Parts: sequence; C-alpha cells; structure tokens
Amino acid sequence: MTGSASLDVVIVAFRSREMLRECLESLRTHGPSCPMKVIVVDNASGDGTSEMVGSEYPEVELIGSPANLGFAAATNLGAARGEAGYLLALNPDTAVTEGALDTVIAAMESHPEVAVAGPRLLRPDGSLDHASKRSFPTPLSALGHFTGVGRRPGASGKLAAYRAPDVEAGPVDAVNGAFMLMRRSAFERVGGFDEGYWMYMEDLDLCYALAQAGWGTWYEPGATVMHVKGGTTGGERSVRLNWAFHRGMYRFYRKHYAPSHSWALNGIIYVGIAAKLATAVVHSLLRRSRARLRQRRPSVAPSDGGSGSRPAGG
Repeated sequence: MTGSASLDVVIVAFRSREMLRECLESLRTHGPSCPMKVIVVDNASGDGTSEMVGSEYPEVELIGSPANLGFAAATNLGAARGEAGYLLALNPDTAVTEGALDTVIAAMESHPEVAVAGPRLLRPDGSLDHASKRSFPTPLSALGHFTGVGRRPGASGKLAAYRAPDVEAGPVDAVNGAFMLMRRSAFERVGGFDEGYWMYMEDLDLCYALAQAGWGTWYEPGATVMHVKGGTTGGERSVRLNWAFHRGMYRFYRKHYAPSHSWALNGIIYVGIAAKLATAVVHSLLRRSRARLRQRRPSVAPSDGGSGSRPAGG
C-alpha cells in the first residue's frame, strides 16, 4: 500500500442501531493503516441511531437525513462529504476483521485497472455469502438463481452463472453492495450510484456502468468481512422492499439489456418479473399473517389446573 492511500467509509443506516454499533466498533478496532474517515448517513431511523453515533463515536461524521433516501442516494450524499482516493460503501450489518481493509486496498493498489473490489463475506454461521461475487445476470442465470437450481451445491453452467462459481479470486463481474471498495475517481466519473434505484440492484448497476467505461471489478477472498445477510431488513422483505427489489430488476434490465433485445423477449422478461413480484408479495403477506396469528393465540393453561401458562407453539 502506498503512503498516499486514504479511505472514506460511508455507512447508510436505517433502524439498525445495534448492528451499526458493532460495525463501527469493528472499524475502530480493525481500521486500515492509511488515514480513514467514517461517515454515517442516518436515513430517518428514529430509533436513537443518531444519538448513539454522536455520543459513542465522536470521530464519525454524522448526516441525519429527514427522510429515508434509500441506499443509492444516501451513499452518494455521504460520498460527497469526503475526498479520499478510496471510497468504501459499507452496510451496517457487517463487521470487518483484522487486516481486511488493508488487504482489499492493497489488491486495488496492485491493479490500477480495477475500480471496485470486494472481500469474502461470511455469514454468522461461518458459511460463505455467495453474493460476495456475481456475474452479470442473463435470463438463464436469473432463472437458475430464483428457482434454486443454480444455487444447489456444486451447480455449474449457465443456470448457476449468477454466482460466478468458476471465480475463486480476481476479476469478476460484480461484488456485493454490503462492502464495495471503490476508486473515487472511477466512482465519480460514472456519476456514482444511480439514484433511480431506491434499494437493491444499485451495486450491480454500478459495476456494470464501470465495466462499460472500461474498468474492472475484483474479488479478494484474502480479506474476510462478516455479514448478517438481511440484517437491516429483519431477514424478510416487506411489500415495499419486495417492490423495490423487483423494480430494481426491471430497471436494470430495461436500462442495460432491453435496447439490444427483441420486443418479444423483453415482454417475456417483464411478465416474468411481474409474476415473481406477485408471488413474493403473496408469500410475504401469508408469512406475516401466520406470524400475527401465532402471536395472538391465547396461552394454554396446564391440564392439572396449576398456575402459569405456556407460550403458544412452545
């Protein structure tokens, strides 16, 4: 790593106070050897996030947004507050480990053609988060991913291509927005994250835009970052998040693929996205309805007439 390297870290938070605390603590404990500035954008959490950051992490620059701007716009807002050569978009449900930041920065220092790099993301149980590295989606790879066929252990070929199974390290199409280390000059040259995405797919979109501009993306498994996948959304997408996810899919396809495809194929893709959205929303509503029923179910008194009760389903 050259002595001229410097790093701005932008974390967008929304109702994730405790996870954000752990994330900031990991940065404080395992910071890089170069100068680092941390910027937190609180997307109108209203849960004490801003107060926690202000009182416990005075070294962090805090931006309190009066509204939930979404990930793309909030990250761009935080990025504009810094000027370091490297910019890290980091989710609050992550925790960096010792040496991870230096390792990823060193990889980029060694490869000036690379604009974005990501580490190996591990889930709390120690398993690999397969979104650590991805290929740009195709209709076949999307079909394989969403049906589960391409996610089976040992899956390969076009149906499994979205997870980039053949990439062990090095050049890859895209990395995950939970941890995206970016060369600021390249990030600014393509206009940052496309704010037409509220949440989801903006990371893939940025990697695609950078690839179109001649830049590369790098997967660096020598660095490890812990990731509570879905930690900031409670592990399940609400109707609003499902809408944002599928709208992101639609926007990505319409922006990058539709102009070169036939109207017939485009129509099939759009109908498929709409059908998947409808299915996801119905399943989400059913799960939430069942959860509410379990919570409302009355406690059952012991058959011997004794005092006390047992939680339903216990």
